[in-house]
Amino acid sequence: MVPNSVFDIYRVGQLNNLPPNQSADWMLNCSIDALNAIPHGAQMNNTIADASGRVVSSGHLKNVTNAGDVITGSTRLNGSGYKLWWPSGMGDQNLYSITVNIVQRNKTLASVTKRTGFRTIVLNMGVINDKQLAQGIAPGNNWHFEINGHEFYAKGSNFIPPDAFWPRVTPQRIESLFKSVVAGNQNMLRVWASGAYSPDFMYDLADEMGILLWSEFEFGDALYPVTSDFLENCRQEAVYQVRRINHHPSLALWAGGNELESLELAAVNATAPEQFDRYLHEYETLFVKVLLPAVYANSRSVTYMPSRTENGYLSINFSNPIPIVQRYNNLTKGSIYGDTDHYNYNHLDAFDLDTYPVGRFANEFGFHSMPSVETRKEVLSDDELYFNSSTIMLRNHHYPAGGLRITNYANSSKGMAEMTLAVQQYYPAPNKTDAVANFSSWCHATQIFQADFYKSQIQFYRAGSGFRERQLGSLYWQLEDIWQDPTWAGIEYSGRWKVLHNVAKDIYQPVILTPLYNKTSGMLSLYAVSDLWTEIKGVLVANLTATGTPINGNATKSYKHTNTFTPTPLASAALVNPGLRIRHDKDRHTFEVTAEKGVSAWTWLSAAGKDSSVIVAFDENAFFLKRGEKKAVGYTVLSGGSDGWEDRVTVKSICDDTLPD
Repeated sequence: MVPNSVFDIYRVGQLNNLPPNQSADWMLNCSIDALNAIPHGAQMNNTIADASGRVVSSGHLKNVTNAGDVITGSTRLNGSGYKLWWPSGMGDQNLYSITVNIVQRNKTLASVTKRTGFRTIVLNMGVINDKQLAQGIAPGNNWHFEINGHEFYAKGSNFIPPDAFWPRVTPQRIESLFKSVVAGNQNMLRVWASGAYSPDFMYDLADEMGILLWSEFEFGDALYPVTSDFLENCRQEAVYQVRRINHHPSLALWAGGNELESLELAAVNATAPEQFDRYLHEYETLFVKVLLPAVYANSRSVTYMPSRTENGYLSINFSNPIPIVQRYNNLTKGSIYGDTDHYNYNHLDAFDLDTYPVGRFANEFGFHSMPSVETRKEVLSDDELYFNSSTIMLRNHHYPAGGLRITNYANSSKGMAEMTLAVQQYYPAPNKTDAVANFSSWCHATQIFQADFYKSQIQFYRAGSGFRERQLGSLYWQLEDIWQDPTWAGIEYSGRWKVLHNVAKDIYQPVILTPLYNKTSGMLSLYAVSDLWTEIKGVLVANLTATGTPINGNATKSYKHTNTFTPTPLASAALVNPGLRIRHDKDRHTFEVTAEKGVSAWTWLSAAGKDSSVIVAFDENAFFLKRGEKKAVGYTVLSGGSDGWEDRVTVKSICDDTLPD
């Protein structure tokens, strides 16, 4: 019986954390665990088949070593004989099945088959070289991912447990969620160190759909003991997980845990500096001296870093027993290192670009909002659906009551105030007379601020790909919900897209127009931002609106993006009822929306109505329309929906929240 195994595909000469030679042949290394003793003299052979089942290569593994309960062998494969696996938006997700047999005297003792892909994925944290400096990139260290030798912009979010009870999470539910990820133009998810390792089916689906999964060992927001039995337990845990998951081409990274260097060590240094050396030593014992070798001994195809949010390594030398020396705060003024996170709950700073961190990669940033009333109704009755009801207050866990003090409304009130003050500062405040309708409008308004705030940050970070920081990643907090209440999620527990996921889909398009407004100077700058690997050319025609037109008559593909900048907050704008009209075109599978009387800000299509079971993703949502403008919007039914749901689709603008019931 085989309890676990590892298949590792990498380029000849490849070492962890370093970009490999893309012209080198492939190496296949296989190591199989056994519950029974493996006979002396056993050998290994392999067969590789493509998705159609056609065998593309077969042979014997060489350099076979038998440790009794573990047998390992490797073979060299033709470097150009296999189609590469690519993330979504960059190419096809080519997959192969590899079967490895343990044989002795023509008898198969055990057989393992795994589906995998041929790709290299590296988190490049190397020193900025002379060529990069000549391009205007700030000195310091890189911090970006490279797939098959190409650096790319990581666009995505943070994945949390989609349910408080993992056994309730089915492959169908993850597949539906991942469809929304791909539809949202995301290519990477950070799988947060939440206490439970993700199941195999999640990685299988990510392989198929082209979603890179930044993975973490389950250590987070704490300082850990270093007793010998604890360290050995951690080592065995890490070895098992690396061997289990390594064959998945969607695996992007192993991180030691969450917020260990940037938060926990920093907290010790700030509050008990006399204890810092001790805790730094203990941190390095577990996350550098135990977990790093557990990864390196079982894979050469994946990067390891000790902590999420860190400044990378000071040096890396594989001739040393522990190859990396962490940088920590050994920083040079004027240089840029590492990845960033950003949480600022002062709504007055939300759109001030000077408050955003300048780094190489943004791995977490966010603000909370409320779910839709339709999702709330899954667990609450109508008589509880008003803004400051005791149920609503106690189900808001930002900020948590603390311990078992379930009647502590003070902390919850702080979080509720952060949302309401932001809405009142920037948008027309809801003012319905019906309690449930007013609460619904407030829920939606908090989502608008959340989406607007994230959009401002994402387009700032994406523009940074062309600035001195060479910023190459945006993973916002967070992708999806664990329950039907306020969180930082872009997708509700029910699967409905919040305003955030719709806006992120738009701003994660390959080519976007980015307005950056400097509050200090009063200057508005416009940038065309592209994450394509090919050069694009265009002409920007700017009056009151801006459009891009390709000037290359031989262009085979064009990109169009519309962005909106409001020089004054909509709360003080003279918005009027836009007179929205909606019509369903059954033949074209679209809804046509028209603003007949005025500007429609944050135009929102909703398929819920009285049939809250239908969940629809619209091709565009939360958009602006000028007076007289029409827009045809396609859609995809994600789940549910009775006959005739199309007739119940509604449309509103942010102005509608202020109109009489």
